[in-house]
Amino acid sequence: MKLTNNKYKLIFAIQTFLLSSDLCINTFGVLARKYNAVVLVLFIIQDIFIVLALSILLLLIFSTYVFQVGLVGLLYDKFRFTIIICTIYFILTTILYIWVLTLRWKDPFKHNWSIGLYIMYITHRFFSPIYYYFYKRSALTITDPQFYEEKHWQPKTTINTT
Repeated sequence: MKLTNNKYKLIFAIQTFLLSSDLCINTFGVLARKYNAVVLVLFIIQDIFIVLALSILLLLIFSTYVFQVGLVGLLYDKFRFTIIICTIYFILTTILYIWVLTLRWKDPFKHNWSIGLYIMYITHRFFSPIYYYFYKRSALTITDPQFYEEKHWQPKTTINTT
């Protein structure tokens, strides 16, 4: 299976859209804090986009020639850290937004954050650029056509002419 440029561009555009949407919700989600239902919908959309981004990455990994031949260890070594980062980021995002919404559901403008919530918020915001970097790096790496072509992964045979 050979990747076409159009398929590569479409997949990368979708992945970039998902990352950009996540960034926008992280940045501008607080502007809608007056309306709890809107904030809840934004947070649900963000979680769905994170799961979709991870699913697309995993589907791309599973559709490579390297995976189909059985060199799963090679792909695991190459993308393990990104998968772990994506999972941790999803868990952090979900925990943070559940905590924030439970605290301010009745009174959205009351500022009653605990020390633990501050730590969770700072951890989430610190972890966000790490997630963006590793996911984008992996998205660019996995769309490399060498993962989808047979010729790069066959053992080289040498002919001994003595």
